[in-house]
Order: sequence, then structure tokens, then C-alpha cells
Amino acid sequence: MKLFNLLALAATLGIGATASAQETVKVKLQDSPHGKVIVTPELPADGVVAKGTTLKVVATPDAGWVFDSAYTRSGWMPYDERMYPIFEVTADKDMSIGASFVEPWRLEGYRTIQDVVYAKPGVKPLKYDVFIPNGAKNLPGVIIIHGGGWSSNTEDIMRGLARELINDGKYVVCSIDYRWINKGDGDETPVTMANLIEDCYGAILHIQEHAAEYGMDGTRLAVTGDSAGGHLSASMATLVERIGDGGFGVKDGVYEFKPTYMPAGMTTAQARESLKAIKAAAPSYGVFDVATLGYFVRDLADDAKKAVAPIENVQAASSRPVAQFQVLGTKDNLIKPEPCQAYVKALEAKGHKAVLVMVEGGGHAFFDWKPDQQTKDTFAKYGVPYAKQMKEFFNSVFY
Repeated sequence: MKLFNLLALAATLGIGATASAQETVKVKLQDSPHGKVIVTPELPADGVVAKGTTLKVVATPDAGWVFDSAYTRSGWMPYDERMYPIFEVTADKDMSIGASFVEPWRLEGYRTIQDVVYAKPGVKPLKYDVFIPNGAKNLPGVIIIHGGGWSSNTEDIMRGLARELINDGKYVVCSIDYRWINKGDGDETPVTMANLIEDCYGAILHIQEHAAEYGMDGTRLAVTGDSAGGHLSASMATLVERIGDGGFGVKDGVYEFKPTYMPAGMTTAQARESLKAIKAAAPSYGVFDVATLGYFVRDLADDAKKAVAPIENVQAASSRPVAQFQVLGTKDNLIKPEPCQAYVKALEAKGHKAVLVMVEGGGHAFFDWKPDQQTKDTFAKYGVPYAKQMKEFFNSVFY
């Protein structure tokens, strides 16, 4: 059979048409100031590659700069950051790839332990990062809990705040992750607000168990977090007395939290005593009452809603004092002053030291750190000075 007849037959049968019909995605390299990002195989000019292509990404800083993070991003979704300059990613959707580079002084004077896994109750391994000042020994610890509507972000978004809190060598800082609510992580069984609280308590117990390795005194702890993390950090401060084996709503009128991680041989009664090491809290632009929790607790019974609302669970300072420091931007479009003020009053009524600082011109989430310059500039304007105030508050408790 002649060649042209073979080609005609192939065309008729659709042989050789796979490549043209292959599903594709578009990958864009973002501008990454002060460094470069190289992708292998090299992207074509239009960025279109076969769906499922494995890409190797290498981020390299310019002279005088250091690597901060590399990231991928799809549409409006949050940054998916990597704290390592070399990684592989599967191009399974349209995405952009970039990196963040920072001044060397931001990474000086401390070391970081990345991705310590403390539990895996579902699809996602739960982890935290540790920021350890040089020469740390028996320092108080600060645990940071990130925000994101209980349903996005990871501990990496709080690394800017962590750097500010350790820059004078007075604290070891751990930034923790937790499960996303409902089915955000891909779990078949919906994750509840109670589960998130149990995750955070579990992370703190794991940190305490390894405190000596980190140069930390696990009996002197502060917690902080922003937005949803503000709720969770306030929960850490107020819900300790609810730690137990009774389950959350399994029995009528019983709403107890069993930490997701428990050190070997530890009872919940012992965990409850250990977590009384929390002596201070800084729940930034947080959520404290049932009304503000709103949609995220809509399916819970009234008693269950109150059990996850910090303002409903403030303990007497005579039994367990926890000094609390809040900040709230005057232009915050999500959190209003009234619930924050009510939480301060509830704390003061039980004998706790409580402070609410209004940040003139500040919006929401100014303690976040992301690769884009706008977020970094916002952090510099508001995050840096108010992190200093937060640390001064902690100093009044621990020093």
C-alpha cells in the first residue's frame, strides 16, 4: 500500500490524532523580584503543556538576597507554598509558579525546623514549624495558630510573625497547622470545630513533649493567632477545663475535647494539667462568640455552640490566670469592635488582665506573610510594630 494511502487510512481511523486532542493546561511563571525561577522541562512561550506534566522548579536568589519560599497558585486560591527551593509539581490545572526572596537579615540569628508531624487523624498530616533563637535554653514558648476561615492556609503564612517574635532571643516560637473544617482536606467524614480545637491542643502537647529539644520551657507558654486562629488561640486559653474523655456531644450535656495527639501513657487528666502551662494569649482580630462563629457552627446544638465559643468558657483567674492581648484594625471589614470589647469585659469580670488595642487604619489579616509585595508591605506597616507590642505584653507575663 502506498504511503499516502496509509496516511489516509490512519486519518480515517483517528490514529495519530491523540497529541492534538490531548488535554492541556497553562502554566505561567510569575515575576519574582530579587531572584529567578527555572522550570524543567522549559515552558513554551504560551505556557501550554500537557495536563499531568511533571515540572521541576528551582528558585535561586540574586546576590545579596536569600530564598524565602516558592509557590504555585491556581486562580483565586491561596498560595500553595514550599519552604524548599527545589521541588516538583504536577501541572494538573492552570497555575502560576513563582518565588519570594528576602533580605538576609530576616533569616539570621535563629534556625528553623520545618514540618514536624504531630498527628495524622485524616487525609492531611498535621505539622508545625519551630523557630529557635541561637543559644536558646529554657525559653518561654509562643504557639502561633494561623487563620483562613478555618478552611484555608497553613502554618507557613505566619512565618513573618514568628520571625518578629524571636528576633531578640527571648522566645522559641512554634507555628502550627490543623485540619480544615468540613471536607476541605478531602476527608470523607466532615471535620468539626471541636476537631480543630482538639488538633491545636494535640500540637501543643507534642511541642511540650519535645520542648527541651527546641530550647523551650514547656511549662511557660503563650498562644496567639489571627482571625480563625484568633478564635483557636482564645479557645486554647479558655477551654482547658473541657479536656476529657467524654466526647463532644456523644452524651447529652457532655462537650469535652480529647487532644488529637497524646504523649504515650498520658491521661486526659494529665493533659489538662499540662496545658495549664498556657499563661498568656494574643488572639488577634479573632472570633469569640456564637453569633460571630455563625455559619461554621450552624448545625450544632445550642450547648455545643457555646462549648466552642471562648467568651462562654472564661475561667476564673483565681484558678487559672491567662493574660490576654488583642489587636483589631479600625478598617477591619470582617471583625467588628463590639464582640472584641465584650470578650475583654468577660475576661476582666473573671479577674484576668485583658487589653484591646485598636490599630488605626489597619484592615484584616495584617499579621499574614505571603509572597506578594502588597502583603509584605502591609505586614511591615502594621504587623511589625504590633508584633512588638504583643511581645512586650508577653514580656510582662514571662519576664
